[in-house]
Amino acid sequence: MKLTHLIAATALCTSPLFADPHITYAPKEGPGKGKHVVFISGDEEYRSEESLPMLAKILSQKHGFKCTVLFSLAADGTIDPNNQKSISSPEQLDSADAIVILTRFRQWPEADLKHFVDAVNRGIPIIGLRTATHALSGDAQKPFGDFGKTVLGENWVSHWGKHMSEATKGIIEPGSEKEPIMNGVTDVFGLTDVYEAHPPADVKILLRGQSLAGLKPNSPPADYEKNGQGINNPMMPIAWTRTFTNKAGKTNKILCTTMGDATDLESEGLRRLIVNGVYQGLGMTVPAKADVAYVDPYEPSFYAGGGFRKGMKPEDLALGKAMPGKPHPKPEGAR
Repeated sequence: MKLTHLIAATALCTSPLFADPHITYAPKEGPGKGKHVVFISGDEEYRSEESLPMLAKILSQKHGFKCTVLFSLAADGTIDPNNQKSISSPEQLDSADAIVILTRFRQWPEADLKHFVDAVNRGIPIIGLRTATHALSGDAQKPFGDFGKTVLGENWVSHWGKHMSEATKGIIEPGSEKEPIMNGVTDVFGLTDVYEAHPPADVKILLRGQSLAGLKPNSPPADYEKNGQGINNPMMPIAWTRTFTNKAGKTNKILCTTMGDATDLESEGLRRLIVNGVYQGLGMTVPAKADVAYVDPYEPSFYAGGGFRKGMKPEDLALGKAMPGKPHPKPEGAR
C-alpha cells in the first residue's frame, strides 16, 4: 500500500465515524478497582443521557470503578432518547458487576435484551432511577413479567405531586439513618414531583418524598387532599432497598429511587445515595462521606419531552468535556 493510502486509511479509522457508540471512563486508583459499573440511559424526558455520564465520571475518577454508559442512538450515531428500540453496545453488560439504569418504556430487540437479562440473572446489583420503574415495555418485559414491579418493587402508578410545579424534599425514614447506604445522605431535594409508589413489604424504605408547593428548597409543604388522603399524609416512599431472587436462582441487591432526573442529581445528597448504593450492592464498605463533587462542569437540562440536546454524541461526554449546547432552561419558579 502506498504511504498516502495508508495515511488516508488510518485517518478514516480514527475519525468520529468510527467512534464507540458508548463511552467508557477508565478508572483512577480507588476502592472500586477491578469492578465494572454499566449505566443504561434512554428516556424521553428526564435527561438520563446527561446525568448518567456525570455519575459515571464521579465513580470512575473519585472511586476507582471502570464505568461505561450506554445510550439510545439515532442512525447517524447521535444520542436520540426517543428511539425506544436502541441500546448501544449491549455487550458491555456481559462484564458488568453492577447496573445503574434510567430508561423508560424501552423495547429493545431480543438479541440486545438478552445481554441485559443475562446480567440480571448473574445476580449483580441494580440501581434503578426515576422511570426505571417502567424501564421496559412490550416484548422486552416478557423475561421479567414486569421489570419494575417484579425486580425493583414498583411500576409506574401516577404523578402523586403536581408535575412541573411541585418539587420533592427527601425525608429520611426513621431508623434508616443508621443504614450504611445513608452515610452522608442529607438535604435531598429535586425539581421532579413525587411519584405514587406502593412497594412490597419486603423493602427497606430509606426516604419518603414531601411534596412542596413550589420548585424551591424553601417552598412550603403542599397541603391538599388527593384520592381521599393528604398529599403528604402519609408521604410516599421515594427510595428503598430490597433483595430479589431472579429466575436463575441468584440474588440481586436492589436500590430504587423514584427521583433521579438530571436536575434532581444537582442534589449532593441524592448523588451520594447512588454512589453509596454501588458500594453496598457490591458488598464493599460504604464511605463515611463519599466524594460526589462533579468531575466536569454540569449544567443539566430541566425535564421536558423532546428537550434533549440535539446532535450530541457519546464522545461529546468524554472526560474533560462539558456537555455541548445549552441546557433546556428551568422555569422561572425554579431559579
